[in-house]
Amino acid sequence: MIEVVLQTQLPLKLFKKGKVRDVYEADEMFLIVATDRISAFDVVLPNGIPCKGKVLNLLSKFWFDFTKHIVPNHAITTESTEIVSRIEILRDYEKILRGRSMLVKKTAPVPVECVVRGYLAGSGWKEYKEKGSICGIKLPEGLRESQRIPFPIFTPSTKKDAGHDINITEEKMMEMIGEKVGQEIKEKSLKIYDSACEYAEQCGIIVADTKFEFGMDNDKVILIDEILTPDSSRLWSKGEYAPGRSQNSFDKQFVRDYLESIKWDKKPPAPVLPEEVVRKTTEKYLEAYRRIAGKNLEEK
Repeated sequence: MIEVVLQTQLPLKLFKKGKVRDVYEADEMFLIVATDRISAFDVVLPNGIPCKGKVLNLLSKFWFDFTKHIVPNHAITTESTEIVSRIEILRDYEKILRGRSMLVKKTAPVPVECVVRGYLAGSGWKEYKEKGSICGIKLPEGLRESQRIPFPIFTPSTKKDAGHDINITEEKMMEMIGEKVGQEIKEKSLKIYDSACEYAEQCGIIVADTKFEFGMDNDKVILIDEILTPDSSRLWSKGEYAPGRSQNSFDKQFVRDYLESIKWDKKPPAPVLPEEVVRKTTEKYLEAYRRIAGKNLEEK
């Protein structure tokens, strides 16, 4: 039976506990541990998704390697044996760290989410129906749900530890973080998205939209957090894609759809997910990893 990790308790200072990740301080580094927790509508659900944390961690590692020619990133290693050799106090925790942990550089995070959208879906689709635009960016009339838009658009938002992120204009972003850094993270975000989309389509996956985070390593912009995972991206099956409706996805939309179907009020406490929903969600995450990384998770 696959062990599901919902909590970690390591002998390090806990820097931050997110909805999914536990972040620990280790001298001039952070240790990020991706648990199997899953959230929906900003609420963490009581049961986890087997293998989810490992998929998030190892897919991020794959994409960090894939995009490092575009922008450097904070990843140092995902090898648990190397992590425990660097941080000896963790030597008894190597098993729980295996596959789901990443040692990274400490950075000062840039306080915006860098969202790139290539297709009309989610909140972008809702806003387009109301206003004909997304975050102030005017789009052609008559587009349908899930349709590819003429060019990828950059729609930043503010980062919130709790609750929904708030969409902001590019101008507001520039005011917050400065023109130089703002232009650089916009340019890098669009380049990463274009490069990732081209690769993912060869793997039978459409990256409908995604979000990136950046940090400052001294005066240098680097990519941080996670990248192009089923938690941070909307990933669709290319072979089943058809505009005009919602799509079969490899992300947690399946869980959201179930929660919508039972009319949950989206307030804590969240309901327990049925075994069938958990199993199918695990299958979706594993399939995303298999297609993108080109191997099964078990081979890692």
